[in-house]
Amino acid sequence: MKDASIKAVLGPTNTGKTHLAIERMCAHSSGVIGFPLRLLAREVYDRLVAIKGEKAVALITGEQRIEPAGARYLCCTVEAMPRSPDAAFVALDEAQLSADRERGHVFTDRLLNARGREETMLLGAATLEPMVKALVPDAEISDRPRFSTLTHIGPRKLSRLPPRSAIVAFSSEAVYAVAEMLRRFRGGAAVVMGALSPETRNKQVELFQNGEVDYIVATDAIGMGLNLDVNHVAFAGLTKFDGVRMRRLHPAEMAQIAGRAGRHQRDGTFGTLAGAGGKTGPAPEFTEEEVYAIEEHRFAPITKLFWREAEPRFDDIATLIGDLETPPRHEALRLAPEAIDLATLKRLAEEPFAATIRGHGQVRRFWEACSLPDFRQRGPDVHARFVARLWQDLQQGYIGADFVAARISELDNTSGDIDTLQGRIAAIRSWAYICQRPDWVLARDEMASRARAVEAKLSDALHARLTERFVNRRTAILMKSLGQDASMLPITLTDDGVLKVEDEPLGHVEGFRFVVDAAANHADRKMLLAAAEKALPRLLGERADALAASGMEEIEIGRGAIRWKGQMLAKLRTRDGQVKPELEPARELASLSDASRANLMAALDTWLDKQLEPLEPLRKMHIAATNPDAGSQARALLLNLISGHGFVTREKAGIEHLPKEMRPFLRKIGVTFGALDIYSPMLLKPAPRQLLHSLGIDRRPLQEAMLPVIPDAKKLPSGYRHAGSQAIRLDLAEKIFRSAHEARAKADKSRKFHFDLSLPISIGLEEKNAERLLGQAGFRVQRAKPLEEGAFGPPRPDSWEWRPSRRKQQRSAPAASKTREGSAFAGLADLMKQG
Repeated sequence: MKDASIKAVLGPTNTGKTHLAIERMCAHSSGVIGFPLRLLAREVYDRLVAIKGEKAVALITGEQRIEPAGARYLCCTVEAMPRSPDAAFVALDEAQLSADRERGHVFTDRLLNARGREETMLLGAATLEPMVKALVPDAEISDRPRFSTLTHIGPRKLSRLPPRSAIVAFSSEAVYAVAEMLRRFRGGAAVVMGALSPETRNKQVELFQNGEVDYIVATDAIGMGLNLDVNHVAFAGLTKFDGVRMRRLHPAEMAQIAGRAGRHQRDGTFGTLAGAGGKTGPAPEFTEEEVYAIEEHRFAPITKLFWREAEPRFDDIATLIGDLETPPRHEALRLAPEAIDLATLKRLAEEPFAATIRGHGQVRRFWEACSLPDFRQRGPDVHARFVARLWQDLQQGYIGADFVAARISELDNTSGDIDTLQGRIAAIRSWAYICQRPDWVLARDEMASRARAVEAKLSDALHARLTERFVNRRTAILMKSLGQDASMLPITLTDDGVLKVEDEPLGHVEGFRFVVDAAANHADRKMLLAAAEKALPRLLGERADALAASGMEEIEIGRGAIRWKGQMLAKLRTRDGQVKPELEPARELASLSDASRANLMAALDTWLDKQLEPLEPLRKMHIAATNPDAGSQARALLLNLISGHGFVTREKAGIEHLPKEMRPFLRKIGVTFGALDIYSPMLLKPAPRQLLHSLGIDRRPLQEAMLPVIPDAKKLPSGYRHAGSQAIRLDLAEKIFRSAHEARAKADKSRKFHFDLSLPISIGLEEKNAERLLGQAGFRVQRAKPLEEGAFGPPRPDSWEWRPSRRKQQRSAPAASKTREGSAFAGLADLMKQG
């Protein structure tokens, strides 16, 4: 049948050849396009569905078939493309891959045989032109010039790569290494490799296309028609493994990849990645001849295409192998190197079970099993063993649905790292391919659907792992924003103190102190601090103003400072002669503006005044100590009381020369003269004691509730006196002393008197400890003698006597003093009269 029209559209990348083919196919009643990658087939399928609708378009690849009944437009991988399609329009994309060692023979077969009833279009590089003229002499050849200029800009360090760059590496290890460096220094990168599923690839490309990252790292698969908004292509290397050996890329291959830079009429650039050589030496650079060839699109033409018999005979395995190894007759064709399917066939032909494979149907079915692609890339030996197990199952007729479901279920596991997930995706692709075969699996549609669902789930997990490992969204945002005006940074402070940039945490604010996110690595910390410092003055100023205007319920005094939510706002510096300390702003407030800091400090000063109200008696002592009318003896006593934070023992008070007329003056400001202590009762309450301790003024142990009686300790809390194994608050001890003197005063001048211990016991003192306490004031208990034998009546009570020691008298008054005021007893009696 004579071809109605054959057109070869040849030219460099970025010429819109694929777009032209889509337009031409849509102009026909039906059509088929063969693509080199299932990724590209899926991309065009989605575009066609948007134009023609889901019912009119089919997608056919080795692992997936979407075939609506009556579909008129087919998007296929080249291997899945019909050899003789019944369609008005047929196109073959990237036809120059006919020169590829592994897959070239498939492209060559479609180039020679796939024809449309009305129009056939061959799309490829300009280097294919001699082969088209030799093999398809009737083809109308048209050149498509590149719409934009491609310019070499030399090597660039990773830190100097322009935004919207693609970095191309030729192994997964190199891709990961470059992506990791980009994550650390530029916020991350999308990752695209041929082994990714279409879903993962599309999601990674979307990261790049929507601007979440400015860089994409890919293998040379990026050169096969992926439509990206790339401005610059950087080569991390210029050598690749072609299945046989490591070799330098051909200039045409370099141009295929570099041509991804630029879109339509927007110019692009290319170069190498400086420093990518690592320990192996400096990164390779383009030669002048290669640069000229790429920029001017001048390459050596392809002189041979790989070919293999596409319709071999299936009489027996030996005949099949012979036909597949038969050389072509046309001088423009060359026998294809041994591909993985032929290598598998030859290996399994030597197995004992191969002798049982007879007849046309069996041999064809065996060849179809050997044609299973090596998705796992384990090599011919491992792949051959997998195919052998598959053939054993196929010899039973069909593979059971339960068996296939179990194998698919084993792979339905999203745990593991990137390599593990890629391995599972490769394995599930094998089962997806197996389930697509019409005569291999029972419940084919259900099993194929399950395989696709598992692949989609694994793809989502792989995308998440790739993004988690190679994308630092926070760094990417900051790299774009750090040069902006501080007021333009999208940084916010949440109610719980988290500082965020576009919902990505920079750290958190404790009080007015910024703490970098603990998850940030060392390289990111400086950048996070720099970003935070630009926005913090404004945000912390707003926080300070809000705090100053609030009721300050969360502010407290602790460890000599005013604190908010545990963080210091101001230090408290004690001042001589004053109860109120001086406020010294914490260094964390230095980031506030002068106005905000002054406003906050004024609010804290007002708040502190109210908090210090329980210390009013101490403030009065400070004022009285500076009063000239107090006299030197009263000022000395007041200074001792201030030094003791509200109390002092009579022994240390220095009151032996205190004029009697000064006592009313002191009592007026709250001073109480006790039998053994001089104190201010108001300062023995919990509030002032806690406040003095929080201010850091009183460093003795704190008894927060100021309980009446507590267990004794070597270092007692403020306001307590030892009482045997217990300690008692000073004012309550004085109450007990007064009660004892009142009982003595009623004893009609008898040295001995009776004293009921019910008062100290009711306060909480044990009897022995009450006796020891009273002993400190000179009281001694005289135990009553027991009743004589045979006597009746109530037991005799113990008697007490007050007999202060000479030493106590000397402490109370000078030895030479003979006045009533000078004796300890007279002093205590006087105290009793004065109350």
